[in-house]
Amino acid sequence: MLRGVLILLLLVIGGCSHQQGVQSGKLQVLRARPGVTASPALAREVKAEMQRSWQAYRKYAWGDDVLLPLSAQGFNWYESSLGISPYDAYSTLKVMGMDKEADEVRTYALEMDWDKDVYVQVFEVNIRILGGLLAMYDDSQDPAVLAKAVDFADRLLPAFDSPTGMPYHSVNLRTGKTAGNKGEGEGRVVNVAQAATYLFEFGILSYYSRDPKYYQAAKRATMAVFERRSEIGLPGENIDVETGEWVGTRWHHLQAGVDSYYEYLYKSLILFPDAEIQAVWQASISAINQYLADDFEGHRFYTIVDMDSGKILKRSVSLYDAFFPAIQALSGDVQNAAKNQHSWHWMWQKHHLLPTRYHYGEDRVEYANSELNPEIIESAYYLHQLTGDDTYLEMVKTYWRDINACCRNSLAFHAVEDVSSKAPKDYLATYFFAETLKYFYLAFAGQSVFDFNDCVFNTEAHNFRRDHFDAAEAKVRLGLK
Repeated sequence: MLRGVLILLLLVIGGCSHQQGVQSGKLQVLRARPGVTASPALAREVKAEMQRSWQAYRKYAWGDDVLLPLSAQGFNWYESSLGISPYDAYSTLKVMGMDKEADEVRTYALEMDWDKDVYVQVFEVNIRILGGLLAMYDDSQDPAVLAKAVDFADRLLPAFDSPTGMPYHSVNLRTGKTAGNKGEGEGRVVNVAQAATYLFEFGILSYYSRDPKYYQAAKRATMAVFERRSEIGLPGENIDVETGEWVGTRWHHLQAGVDSYYEYLYKSLILFPDAEIQAVWQASISAINQYLADDFEGHRFYTIVDMDSGKILKRSVSLYDAFFPAIQALSGDVQNAAKNQHSWHWMWQKHHLLPTRYHYGEDRVEYANSELNPEIIESAYYLHQLTGDDTYLEMVKTYWRDINACCRNSLAFHAVEDVSSKAPKDYLATYFFAETLKYFYLAFAGQSVFDFNDCVFNTEAHNFRRDHFDAAEAKVRLGLK
């Protein structure tokens, strides 16, 4: 019955079209304009900084998860290192033509033994490690890399063995036991992103491995969230994977904890034509536009609302929300994407960085730290490619200039404790390699170096070629009906 309702919903609301939109099945996907302006000198500058920063990681933190650039040492997320930075860096190294360094990462990945008695956060390692391995295979077509990806994913799958199909917070890579942050027995409550950000990687793995179990597990988790949305079409923040009940506040937003759930509804459809997921996307974006869009004092933000009534609860946003203009633009909604992006740029100009959280209703910073997140750069890059408007390229130039001014150090770059004081923080997030530097480089390098139309990015900016995935074949390999 649910499947029939979803397909009917798709037929009713799926007919909308957007200027310059092209069809991928029935999905609207905007394409980049030809001849978009490039800045080759700045691209070379970004590449030089990637080389310098990667050499620092290689010298002081090789084999560890992250580089601490101020103390010149490595740091690990767990008791045993997973070496996360190399997996995140691989696709950027390849995009920049740093083939020697990329080959070294590939060798490193093939030598990794995943038989580790360690609990890992399923969401985090999926987008970074599995995503990095799959991008490595998408690029190299090396069967040994695919085998590593299958091995790793098989160690994550036990997390999805819950009554609802949504994964527990953490899973032990050796034993398959599930847990939370503090050990076995916890981990029942996850946020929406942790519950349902798997369609993309698991779909790619099912396609390449010809085993639908991965995509089907991801789809079951996604549908479990969607089916528990409120009467007005909004999920909450946190959910119990055993009972399916919403836990804590019944707030909804696009911030961390929800963001990539929506991102993957849309991006997975570009590669895999799943009518049920497309209906979920259409219903979801309609609810977002109806209830979360907030025009306040000349700016457009997507705010925090009550999941049951849609009433605005708090005019607050986080820097993670800045991913949304990219998705809006790619799906053809350029007008709202532009409004959103200009609001983020206005906020950037207040501190020459984005604070982690900002209360725009009261014009005050709530969480002042920043780890040089990529989302605002990503959205400016998308909008520049899709519109050809150099306003967005100028935005990226501003972000590059400001990050260099506040956060470049003798080894690499560092985070900040406070965007106002720019007090340094001894940390370099793995996504700085995967996303921040990649989007800077792509924005400046131009279409002759990297054609935006060729690829789709996962939420960690690992890029996958669209022409590697055949829609008809995907239906077979992913078990679609």
